[in-house]
Amino acid sequence: MYHYIKKMKKRIVVKVGSNVLTRADGKLDVTRMSALVDQIAWLRKQNIEIILVTSGAVACGRRELTVDHSLDSVEQRQLFSAVGQVKLVGLYYDLFREFGIHVGQVLTMKENFQPGEQYRNQQACMTVMLENDVLPIVNENDTVSVTELMFTDNDELSGLIAQMMKADSLILLSNIDGIYTGHPEDPTSELIQTVAPCTDLSKYIQTEKSAFGRGGMHSKYHTASNVQCAGIHVIIANGTRDNILVDLIERPESIPHTEFLT
Repeated sequence: MYHYIKKMKKRIVVKVGSNVLTRADGKLDVTRMSALVDQIAWLRKQNIEIILVTSGAVACGRRELTVDHSLDSVEQRQLFSAVGQVKLVGLYYDLFREFGIHVGQVLTMKENFQPGEQYRNQQACMTVMLENDVLPIVNENDTVSVTELMFTDNDELSGLIAQMMKADSLILLSNIDGIYTGHPEDPTSELIQTVAPCTDLSKYIQTEKSAFGRGGMHSKYHTASNVQCAGIHVIIANGTRDNILVDLIERPESIPHTEFLT
């Protein structure tokens, strides 16, 4: 069942969702962020290239800024992301610097994934970063990506990045263990451990959105299915579990998760 772990080498896209990086009060969980950086540093020591797709800019901005007047949802997103993205990347910079890891920021928009010059430029930028041992940190440019210009969420973005960069694996970190046959809190529900290609799980997918992100399990399933069809392994796992990334590599049989087989 876990043969795929041996294939998880060379290049992995790790997507960290808002519900992993955000506390109950909606602000950034710096302790968990630091723990994930520690694990990514370990992965790189195993000769694995990492591309990090991270949420958290809005939560970071909310931590930094107190607004005493009313803002609509678009204004909040633009304001908090503009302030928060600077802080978020600064935190990542400081945390990765402790391991001697250089990071680079990639802010992108949906239009950059249309065939053409912008697609090629983004691909070339991330390629040269990896060739020079720089860890790309990718997020949507929330200051200008609003309404129809937005990705569905960073699940969609991470799937497009995985395909663009020909990753070996995509790991989607959420705040639950994977896809269940019913609601995760229902004791009769069972975790679906493996998903064969062309398997339709839509009847099991809950439609509600996550508390702080724009996505949910429906989005993760849609992304995972698309990326699986492109021949890339996908894992959905619980990013709030201690040492989750290391355990997925070293002790996968002990960690509940959902794997999309290729």
